Formats: sequence, structure tokens, C-alpha cells
Amino acid sequence: MQELSDREILDLFAKADTRNYAFNLLVRQFQQRLYWHIRRMVIDHDDADDLLQNVFIKAFHALDQFREDSKIYTWLYRIATNECITFLNNKRKRFFLPIADVERQLSENLQNDAYFSGDRIQMKLQQALLTLPEKQRLVFNLKYFENMKYEDMSEILGTSVGALKASYHHAVKKIEEFMRRV
Repeated sequence: MQELSDREILDLFAKADTRNYAFNLLVRQFQQRLYWHIRRMVIDHDDADDLLQNVFIKAFHALDQFREDSKIYTWLYRIATNECITFLNNKRKRFFLPIADVERQLSENLQNDAYFSGDRIQMKLQQALLTLPEKQRLVFNLKYFENMKYEDMSEILGTSVGALKASYHHAVKKIEEFMRRV
């Protein structure tokens, strides 16, 4: 499938007779990347599916107000990131769990996940990621797995490029230490 430019998608979305078609193209163009972004944050397949659906519902309702200050994909990543953070915070509050317990639960979910197809080393990496503070894990995921530019991350997270580079560096050091210990 050929990807459409932001302008092409927005032009199609602006017309009533091609609105659903445009949104369908947008979903097809971004759903896999967004799914994996969300999945790396919340670990569980079903939670990731639910959050992805929420992201696209919010995007559908807000796309006509899209100001084009950023690219559609960074805007969608911002929505997805906020959904993940809200979901994880609500999970902590709902069960009155400290962050370490939530991450332990996510790690156990990962080990029992029928959809996880990684080998032993990939499992260790995912467990190492769960020991990182939320922001470092998010930055690491975007840089390492998505190969996203710091400038795009800056748009998504509202953080300076320098701070993102520092977060990534600290995350890498913590992961290296975790891998040596375990």
C-alpha cells in the first residue's frame, strides 16, 4: 500500500464523501507502528488493542482540528503516548500499587504472553525495560525500536532534544547494567 502524505489524507478527510475512506487509509498506514509503540509500554496484547482503538477514536474526532503544527504520525504518537501514560497511572491508582509492583506484574504478563514470540535475550531486554522509569522507557522504545529522530520525539513528548538524549543515554546504561546482573 502506498502511503499518502499528510496533506492528501487531510484533504480526503475534509470531504464528507471521502472522510471514512481517508480515515481508513490513515489507520492502515499507522496502526501497526502505533500498536507496537503502545504494546512496548503496556506489554499486554489486549490492553494494547484497547488503547490503539482509543487512539484512533480520539484521532477521528480531532482530525478536522489538526493544525499541521506537526506531522500526523507525531500527533498520533503523542495521543498514543498520553493514552499509555494515563492507562498505567490509572492501573497504579486502581489497585493502589507502587510503580515497582505494576512493573513486576507487567513482567509476569510478558512471560505468560502467548503473543510474545521473542527469544530469551529479547525477554531479558523487555524485562530490563520494565525496570526503567516510564520516561526513559518511552524514550528508549522510540529511539531503539522505532529509530525515531530526537526532533520527532521532542514534538511527541514536549521535551528538549538534549533532555531526550540524556534520557536515552541513562536508559542504555541501566539496561546494560541489568543485562550484566541477570
